[in-house]
Order: sequence, then C-alpha cells, then structure tokens
Amino acid sequence: MNARDPLQPIQPDEATALAAYADRAWDEQIVPALTDYIAIPAKSPMFDADWQQHGYIDQVVRDAASWVEGRKVAGLKLEVVRLPGRTPVIFFEVPATKSGSTDTVLMYGHLDKQPEFTGWRNDLGPWTAKYENGLLYGRGGADDGYAVYAAITAIEALDAQGIPRPRCVGLIEACEESGSFDLPAYIDALAPRLGDVALVVCLDSGAGNYDQLWLTTSLRGMVSGTLRVEILTEGVHSGDSSGLVPSSFRILRQVLDRLEDSKTGRLLPESFHCTIPTDRVEQAQATAKILGDEVWKRFPWACGADGGPALPTTTDPLEALLNRTWRPTLSVTGADGFPEWKSFWQRAAPVHRVQAQPALAAHGRRERGGREAQGAAGRQRALQREGHLRGRWPRGGRRRHRLERAEPRALARRRAAGGLASPLRRALRLHRPRRHHPVDEPPATELPEGADDGLRRARPQEQRPRPQRVPARALWEKTHGRRGPGDGRLPVNARFAS
Repeated sequence: MNARDPLQPIQPDEATALAAYADRAWDEQIVPALTDYIAIPAKSPMFDADWQQHGYIDQVVRDAASWVEGRKVAGLKLEVVRLPGRTPVIFFEVPATKSGSTDTVLMYGHLDKQPEFTGWRNDLGPWTAKYENGLLYGRGGADDGYAVYAAITAIEALDAQGIPRPRCVGLIEACEESGSFDLPAYIDALAPRLGDVALVVCLDSGAGNYDQLWLTTSLRGMVSGTLRVEILTEGVHSGDSSGLVPSSFRILRQVLDRLEDSKTGRLLPESFHCTIPTDRVEQAQATAKILGDEVWKRFPWACGADGGPALPTTTDPLEALLNRTWRPTLSVTGADGFPEWKSFWQRAAPVHRVQAQPALAAHGRRERGGREAQGAAGRQRALQREGHLRGRWPRGGRRRHRLERAEPRALARRRAAGGLASPLRRALRLHRPRRHHPVDEPPATELPEGADDGLRRARPQEQRPRPQRVPARALWEKTHGRRGPGDGRLPVNARFAS
C-alpha cells in the first residue's frame, strides 16, 4: 500500500471518515466527560477568591489530564504545570507524523468557568448537565470545557486516517474568565518547549454556522468599571423624600449619558472609536452575504406589550456585523442597590451601583505591552478631561478601573441634625419622635452631637413604614383656623407616614 501524499488535499472520503470518527468520539467519550465536568463549580478566581481552598479548579484539571492520558495517543507527553500562587495549566505535546515538518500547531483552551447567574430554565441548572435534542446544557461545557477533549480527538482522528500532521502542543489554562492574568507567566515559562508555532487554534471563539470553517481575525477589547452613586446613608420613604432628595437613579442616568447617547447607543468619547480598515469591511461584506438576516435573527428577541417584536439597532447584516465587532458600545452588566420587585416598598434607595463595560473597537485587542497600557491610560485621561466620567482610577491593571461618583453628604448631616423635618409637620406642630420597630437587631446608638433623639431609627431593611394617625377634627381646626361642623362630619381624614 502506497503512503499518502502529504501535499494532497483531504479527499471527500477522508473528510467523511474524519467526521464519523469525531461524531463517535463525541457521543461515546466526550459527552460523558463533559457531563462530569459540568457538575463541578470550577469558577474562575475572579468569582471564587478561595479557589485554592475549594479545590474545584484543581479537580477539573486533574480529570481532564487523566482523560487525555487515557487516550493513549502515540508519543503524547502531558504535564500539569503549576507556578507558585497561580492557577495550574495543562501542557501536552504530540510529535509530528509529517516527515520533515518543523512547524508546531498550538491548541488553546481553558477549564475555568463563569459563575452561575440566573435565568436558567426550570428543568436546567448550572451544575446539572442535561443532554436534550443533541445539545448538552450546563455551565462551562461550551465555554470552554470541551476544548481539551476536542483537541485530542482531532489529533486521534487524523492519525486514525493516516493523514500526516505537524507537531501539536496544547495549552489549557484555568484563568481565562478572569482575564488570563496567569497566562503570560506560563507562556514565558513554557516558551522553550512551545517550538516554532506556525498556527494557533483557539478553541474558545464563535462560528457563523456549522456549514464551513470560520476564522476569528480579532476580538474587541474591554474597559470595565463600577459606577457608584450615593445620596443618603440609609433608605427613606419615597413619599417623604422625593422631590427633595435627588434620585440616585436619575444621577446614574446622567452620568451614563456622558458616556453614551441614550437615543442612538453611540459612545460619545472619540477615543473609543477607530477607522475600520478597508479589508475588514470587505471581509464583513462577504460574511454578511453568507449569513444574511441570521446575523440578528439568531438572538432570542422578546415581544412587546402590543405583541410586536423588539427590534435590533439595525437589520442590515453588514451594519450588524460592524456594530458588534468594530464599533464601541456600552453594556451595563450588573446593578445593585435596587429593592427586589417582590419585596419593594415606597423607599428611596440610598445607593445605586452598576457595572459598566464599554466594549472597545476590535483594534484595541491588537495592542500589546506599552501600546496597550498607553491606550488604556489615554482613554482614562480622555474620559476625565472631556467630563464624561469623574472619579478615582486606581493604579495597576490595564482593563479594570473603578469609577465612583459620590454626592456630598450634606443632606445626610442636615437630616441627622433635624434640618429636613417635614415643613407640613412643623406648620401643624405634628412632628414627634419617630418610633423604632426592630426586626433583627437594634439600630446604631451613636448620633451626632445635638441631634434629635427622635431621629434614631433602624436600617432600611429593618424598618417598616408606620402611619401616624391625626384626629380629623384637630387637622381641620389647624388648617382652617376655625371649628368644624357641629355634627362631627368632617370633609377630611388625614394620614401621615412617619
């Protein structure tokens, strides 16, 4: 039997055999391994500060390494590399089967996971795998637990068909969801063993469809920060405070409007924008022609109150591709300080905080070293100079910044001194010490010097609105300066919230 010509393209029968091998390995070997992987809450260090003590990351790394070693790939060498104080990585290498080849193919993936989040279907959960209609549900299976299993299976499939290939190495990290801050140290440590890398296969990206092979040319960068608006030191009744105490939510909107045009979604600081290269526009045009309306129809759009659908910013496939790749945008990915809908009361929240992530144009991720640091610093200065954001930017870190906007505490000090008592109460001389109704623990006993003891109260979560009933006749006489009708029937019955 003649040896296969290494320069000959893969033939249709070989492609069919490769697909059959991969399908069989997926069903028989990979799905069971991923099912076990999904059950382990191996959250990335950013979401699990005690990851070393919990041991979940070490567990998924050990499980994946054992699976790879059990495949008995000819010449495979595997090592779990651990640098002090860093998450571990799996490094494996398989010698070339193509004679004379000096190139190396690097296969990349990661095993750490995003946190649970909410919104799972009733019969699904983050740590409970479910295989349904050819889809495996559970946290981390697609991002990115499958990577190491797919990499080894691809090598096995080529070897089983006798198709020559270059040397292959794998680098599977456990810190990607936290920004891969451990990865550069491992690349430096493993550089002599990586070889002459001619191709990197990053098994952690998307694809337009399953009908062809897709190439990811670039990804957008990200600047992440927390915006905090603080007005009061505790929650108060909205019926008593609104109109006088500024709405922290309104201030939040105003600050975000300095970054984004709320009507169009366009980011206002020009430092976030770039000129899209002509060749990238041509590639986007070719991609739009292939995918068509599926570019935007693939998202789970909701229906409005009138039954009409919610629509995207554009239905033009080309503009849709450019909007989500080369043009910057702002995403609010989290918020707190808002009472839950099921437990809210007429209360003005003292603090609102949101997590904001301006996604940068795709070229931002191509910057490296000093250029990237300089770019992040330049955007920071531009934001502050142009008045889009004011606050504290801590030193260290290129991608995460803390943005704070705090209102003066004068309102809180005046309130503690009794300066914000209701004008109507004072006019009617109905002000009296407010009652405290503890639930779990007593309130703080320290008050500013000269403060009214009647203002001592519980924390917002410990306090229930308590109505103060005022005799209708007394209110009538105070208001009108005369006695009410003699029959005792009065046109008013007042009720004040204390």
